[in-house]
Amino acid sequence: MVYIVIPVFNRWAYTQACLHSLSAQTYQGFTVVVIDHGSTDGTSDRIAQEFPEVILLKGDDSMWWTAATNAGIRYVLKRSDAKFILTLNNDTIAEPDFLFHLMESTAHAPENSLIGSSAIDAESKEYIYRGERLKWAKESTLFLNEITESRPDNGLLKVSHFPGRGLLIPLEVFQTIGLFDEKHFPHYMADYDFTLRAAKKGFGIFCSWDAKLGIYPEASGANQLKRRKTLGGYIQHLFGIKGGGNLPLFYQYALRHCPIWALPSHLVLGSVRRLLGYWI
Repeated sequence: MVYIVIPVFNRWAYTQACLHSLSAQTYQGFTVVVIDHGSTDGTSDRIAQEFPEVILLKGDDSMWWTAATNAGIRYVLKRSDAKFILTLNNDTIAEPDFLFHLMESTAHAPENSLIGSSAIDAESKEYIYRGERLKWAKESTLFLNEITESRPDNGLLKVSHFPGRGLLIPLEVFQTIGLFDEKHFPHYMADYDFTLRAAKKGFGIFCSWDAKLGIYPEASGANQLKRRKTLGGYIQHLFGIKGGGNLPLFYQYALRHCPIWALPSHLVLGSVRRLLGYWI
């Protein structure tokens, strides 16, 4: 059984569309777990009315993505029929054969591999993201959707890490490395940290070419923050919990994962990009 864990905080229209897309899946061996951590727009009541099959857990507004996701994972780990956890954001739209292809991918990957989804624009259906590979010394990544034009024979692209948006995780991974790190990465970078920790323990990380998940690129808090171009927005960008350029998080992440030989250039280039990137 696949348990799909979705943290939500307001934005009912996104949640409703996401749950409708899951209801239309051709693969039906799954259960949805939604963690509502403090919504004030009636999300919980609406889920109960429109999607009674969804397991609804309640949190509070002190939780962010990581703590809310972990709450759902803790629930699933107690279920005897659970084999996989799929972490999913509420601002996503699953193509009808999304879960079918994602589960089919497990047969072509090494046992207990983590498998991510190919992101497409929810409106144009164009590919946006097929995973990436880290280039530590340059503090950059090689985006596979920009260099890979043909489908691999097994439908899988080997990646170095992956976001939690549409990530299929075998329970064995949690039993080996623990949950997402909500203490050090309460919102952003918890997914990258988690997948890098998994890779260090020998778990494979892949992106499924065929499992397509629609996303809204402009819906993320970091992108909305960068559009404001104000001094207050800049400070939030560098230090706020939803800031895409959060310097303290970047330093924690780099010190934990960057190879020592690449650390000096990684820290310098990463700091410059975050300090200037908001304005450029």
